[in-house]
Amino acid sequence: MVLFNRRRLLADRARLGRWGEKRSERFLKGKGFKTLARNFSCRTGELDLVMIDPDGVIVFVEVKTRAGERFAPAEAMITPGKKGRVKRAARYFLACHGVQDRICRFDVITIVVGDSGPPEIRHYEDAFTL
Repeated sequence: MVLFNRRRLLADRARLGRWGEKRSERFLKGKGFKTLARNFSCRTGELDLVMIDPDGVIVFVEVKTRAGERFAPAEAMITPGKKGRVKRAARYFLACHGVQDRICRFDVITIVVGDSGPPEIRHYEDAFTL
């Protein structure tokens, strides 16, 4: 059973991104994570998801949703510049919430919708460091 309209989803990049973030959040909640924030934004960057894993670690999650991987793998879209913006936003988030002393990590979730079949979700824990 298909739970999304693939054609409509792929026709709108913003919709695809929002769908991917929601799908990623559900995926992580299924693993026992709890949501702290969605789409946290500041002058230095944006955080797609801020979660707490079952061990109490704060996890900053970068989500990349792609229609396919014909030209490059989805994880290739996490450029050094993107990592820098995410790290700066994470430092700001930690400072704003007074939790700079908490253990944290950066995960990446890629979702490839593809032409048919279920979307492929890949979760890269501790993908880069602060």
